[in-house]
Amino acid sequence: MDKREAKRQLFNLAIPVGFFIITCGAWEALVRILNVPVYVLPSPTAIASEIGAHSLSLLQHTGVTLLEAVLGFLLANVLAFTLAVVFAHSRIIEKGIFPFAIALKTTPIVAMAPILVIWFGTGLSSKIVAAAVICFFPILVNATLGLRDVDEQALDLFESLAASKWQVFIMLRLPNSLPYLFSALKISTSLSIVGAIVGEFVGAKNGLGYLILISSYHLETPAMFAAIVAAALGGVAFFGIVNAIERQLLFWRDPVIE
Repeated sequence: MDKREAKRQLFNLAIPVGFFIITCGAWEALVRILNVPVYVLPSPTAIASEIGAHSLSLLQHTGVTLLEAVLGFLLANVLAFTLAVVFAHSRIIEKGIFPFAIALKTTPIVAMAPILVIWFGTGLSSKIVAAAVICFFPILVNATLGLRDVDEQALDLFESLAASKWQVFIMLRLPNSLPYLFSALKISTSLSIVGAIVGEFVGAKNGLGYLILISSYHLETPAMFAAIVAAALGGVAFFGIVNAIERQLLFWRDPVIE
């Protein structure tokens, strides 16, 4: 890495850090000036104190939620991409199944979560499925678009060389779909955490959703905010991992978000 690249990355990092510091400073000042009760809106220092005092417990709850989110994310990837491959090769199957995928997308995960708990229990399974359900549609749509949106001249060339459907898929359709797929994957990183937390709201004994719910019952607002901060940091880390993988695999493209 040369000096110019290092300076550019440092500058890109300094911008959100600067905004974060300014936001927290303004938040702290307003809470103190207006004398807002802690149970209504805790100050950043109160939230930081809560995180420090219960860091081990918070880390354990965060680990559970992230595990559920990652497994649901992977499950959605496998199912959605498999179905997208089928859609890319069969318009009839797409027209038959796609309306059900839309119906699944438009059904709020909050409404589905109690059903998932009845079907899969209060353990990890129901949260994994909840995370998978909310991630499924963006991956399906983008993967189908990417697999279909191939250059006609390139497709004609493969056909003129008597390439099999498998060769066309591996050498043309799959590489072409990766930019579309990674766009959906980066969106789904945050959605998977949302799905896991919503699943924990309905029935769980641990996880960030459980922690938020229990804290709300006791009006422990700093603990609620601490859990929200943990979820946000987990989402940012998950997004960063997927973004880093995209940069390695799609090195010929400039990523939209650096």
